[in-house]
Amino acid sequence: SACRILSCIFCSYFHWYGVETLHGPAYGPASHSPAASSTPSSSSAFRHVVPSRQIVERQPRMLDFRVEYRDRNVDVVLEDSSTVGDIKHILENELQIPASKMLLKGWKTGDVDDSTVLKSLHLPKNNSLYVLTPDLPPPSSSHSGALQESLNQNFMLIVTHREVQREYNLNFSGSSTIQEVKRNVYDLTSIPVRHQLWEGWPPSATDDSMTLAVSGLTFPCHRLTVGRRSSPVQTREQSEEQCTDVHMVSDSDGDDFEDATEFGVDDGEMFGVASSALRKSPMMPENAENEGDALLQFTAEFSSRYGDCHPVYFIGSLEAAFQEAFYGKARDRKLLAIYLHHDESVLTNVFCSQMLCAESIVSYLSQNFITWAWDMTKEANRARFLTMCTRHFGSVVAQTIRTQKTDQFPLFLIIMGKRSSNEVLNVIQGNTTVDELMMRLMAAMEIFSAQQQEDIKDEDEREARENVKREQDEAYRISLEADRAKREAQEREMAEQFRLEQIRKEQEEEREAIRLSLEQSLPPEPKEESTESVSKLRIRTPSGEFFERRFLASSKLQVVFDFVASKGYPWEEYKLLGTFPRRDVTQLDPNKSLLEVKLYPQETLFLEAKE
Repeated sequence: SACRILSCIFCSYFHWYGVETLHGPAYGPASHSPAASSTPSSSSAFRHVVPSRQIVERQPRMLDFRVEYRDRNVDVVLEDSSTVGDIKHILENELQIPASKMLLKGWKTGDVDDSTVLKSLHLPKNNSLYVLTPDLPPPSSSHSGALQESLNQNFMLIVTHREVQREYNLNFSGSSTIQEVKRNVYDLTSIPVRHQLWEGWPPSATDDSMTLAVSGLTFPCHRLTVGRRSSPVQTREQSEEQCTDVHMVSDSDGDDFEDATEFGVDDGEMFGVASSALRKSPMMPENAENEGDALLQFTAEFSSRYGDCHPVYFIGSLEAAFQEAFYGKARDRKLLAIYLHHDESVLTNVFCSQMLCAESIVSYLSQNFITWAWDMTKEANRARFLTMCTRHFGSVVAQTIRTQKTDQFPLFLIIMGKRSSNEVLNVIQGNTTVDELMMRLMAAMEIFSAQQQEDIKDEDEREARENVKREQDEAYRISLEADRAKREAQEREMAEQFRLEQIRKEQEEEREAIRLSLEQSLPPEPKEESTESVSKLRIRTPSGEFFERRFLASSKLQVVFDFVASKGYPWEEYKLLGTFPRRDVTQLDPNKSLLEVKLYPQETLFLEAKE
């Protein structure tokens, strides 16, 4: 990988400066031997796309792909102008698998074929893909890498139980031993290892500690037949005389798996967990009041049996799982996977350990599903789930689950939330393989993704309509507030005007009352032919009008002030000015007579408003 990276760097350098690059097997990824590429569990593949010799402004966008194939991970780095077929070509060199046999899965959008350009998929920089090879032929590799490749491959063993004429499809890695196969078959058929009579093992499979990779099994599929020995004391030599194509356990192996009556333990162990422990510890308490507590015990017991690499089970009620999966924003919604466990099914342990706990399945479920579990072993728990199933999915789905036989468990229900109801997309039974389980999960995900895109579009349109409505409502509210504020301001202005008008009227009425009072209190105007001394005053108003009156010369100056006030010019607001000399009469003592203040025999006065 380091050589290939340096090669890509040198090629880019030479082309950038216009220097011809050297092309040859030493610089290509194909020059690496299969042994070198197959030894590590995770490898890297880089596709070098030669840049233009002319300087361009925009650098190509590079995409990183982490491709998972069984127990291997391959890192691929490509420009976004490459195609899906280019990825397969790189994987063909790395995995030694023909590109035509690959099913490249994990794309998030639309249908993808080998000619699809990566740029058209609008991918993020980092991506995860899966390779499925349901029709994979035996790989051709060198002897140095064949063993490691075989250890990483999965063998499909089709085991026929002779007495009941039933077939079991079992997946085992190449690193599993023949003894492990027999222990698993004991769990399925209840035939102790030392009582198993086998047909179909290759002649080279002479030791039960031998791995499947070196046992000579036909890859990828091999058929075997198992039955119960007619006599438990029958020797290995007698068995070989009855059938030359029979593989029996050795005497030492048989001694390790005696009956419980002889050793006080159950026959066989599966995946390092005693069978007695599997049968005696329930996955879920019967008649549990709280579903969350029941799921906590289920998760703990599942981990103790099958290890910590398992799906993350949602802790809570089924209604809460619906809420988490279906009722968020459309972009955040997921599928709901319901795992129905049954301890009495012969398929349960194999399904849980080899399929449900496979890293690819666990990773895919955690990314795209909310996983909820329930134990159907106890009748009370079974009835409780069927009641929940009828309430949420209808009687048809509940009846379908009710009619499932024990040996058809465990079940995996794939649920998709719809606008009006919840739809069961798929019911997966326990007799499946990892590849088939992954393909069915991906098929459900493709249906869900199409529906999710429609929901996202509808949600965006609905939010857009709601935003427009909110904006209109806000504008209408602001308009109403403005109108109300304007109306209130007008009302306040009118009220103020009314108040001022009232004050003005009251002041006018008060003035008028004072004026009338002063007018009535004035002494009568003396006649011209009066024998007493009379002073004639001519008073000019600010508007230019004149009014005259005669006063007795002995009258006090206050009488003149009262006369002027009775005409609407109170001396508090106006001053009375004399002409020759100019003087302010209102400043004089009002108790003096007109004669004393020299307003006799006649005088012209001016009224002027005070500042």
